[in-house]
Amino acid sequence: MTDSISSTATIKHQTHRNSYTSLSIPELPSTIAHINEEHFDELLSFLKAFTFLTTEEMDNADIQLTDIYAEGVAISVIAKPNDLEVSSNTQNHVVEDPKVYIDFAAPISQLSELQTQYILLKQRADKKLGKKSIKLTKQKFIVQNSYPVSKNMLRLTLTAPEINPSNLIPVSEAGYAYLFDLEHNVTNDNDRPSRSHCYYTLRKAWQTSDGMQAWVDVYLHGDTSGGNWARSLQPGNSVISKREFPEKVEHLRNGQALLIADETSIPTVARLLELWDNPLPPLILCITQDEDDQAYFDDVKIGNDITSDTENNVGSAFTVLPLVTGQVNSGRELATLIDSTLESYLSTHPLKIDKVWGALEAGTAKALRGLLRERFTLERTDSIIKVYWRKS
Repeated sequence: MTDSISSTATIKHQTHRNSYTSLSIPELPSTIAHINEEHFDELLSFLKAFTFLTTEEMDNADIQLTDIYAEGVAISVIAKPNDLEVSSNTQNHVVEDPKVYIDFAAPISQLSELQTQYILLKQRADKKLGKKSIKLTKQKFIVQNSYPVSKNMLRLTLTAPEINPSNLIPVSEAGYAYLFDLEHNVTNDNDRPSRSHCYYTLRKAWQTSDGMQAWVDVYLHGDTSGGNWARSLQPGNSVISKREFPEKVEHLRNGQALLIADETSIPTVARLLELWDNPLPPLILCITQDEDDQAYFDDVKIGNDITSDTENNVGSAFTVLPLVTGQVNSGRELATLIDSTLESYLSTHPLKIDKVWGALEAGTAKALRGLLRERFTLERTDSIIKVYWRKS
């Protein structure tokens, strides 16, 4: 490779640099760190959509968000050391200014405005790349019933009374999440939850003669806003979602996959299995506080919802490696335990792990990302560990 970083790509946005306005917001450094750690794939999407950088160039560069200004963001794109054997012109350009500047749709002045402009930026990038994106739309469901599917997992059966042709409920996506409005179901001000909204994964949806029906599985773990909301729902109640978010699982379509889940993300893994179209069945590390919740996968069949090209899935069996902790599943210590559990299993069951997907508590996810990249020597885009919840 003779031109690691395209000077054209950076110059495209260089004129904005001098007109960008710095923001005096104390939370910005932690926000930037959060985006770099948990939304790296979105930064790549911004670069693909709004610059002339090629996939090869991005693969051979260190990329990170460095600044958030009133008018937009600055993303640093620096050639990796082994790829600096480039022409002196390109080298000088990279040293002079390795940043790409991408505009918001409208300027911001405070942190509360950043989320809206970031989502709009993501929507623009996803639309340009032909990808599904986050939706800021309202959806109404009616509760039909609820029942336990494992010791601490409550299944809500919902119907959608009105089908919006422009916002259909996905029947063939794993991990599709809805942001539910918990306050919508408050009847007494004294019962107002400490959290007004909570994300829950669409476990499964399907068309019936009476309309769309869906499952949403809620992990009940103590006195929590989401758990109390789910317990309180009765048949006939309406529930409202205000935002929708597709999961990032495209990288799992080939290669040997490892899936890592705790109680909050096993509904995603269950749906992934039903829709599995990779000829290699995955290894699943299932972390639960209570051993009885491991039974969640007992009735899940791999490739069960694939309607075409199922030959490779017929007769396939997936392996669940249980990890029962007996305590709240969070923190750096859990990440170390996950890593050592995998080391022990793979020492007697040799598998070359090519792809990883997982979703856990924030502290666990942050610590685990580095451990798994080191253990499996994977690119960041091949190892996605999401944050599904935060320990308060």
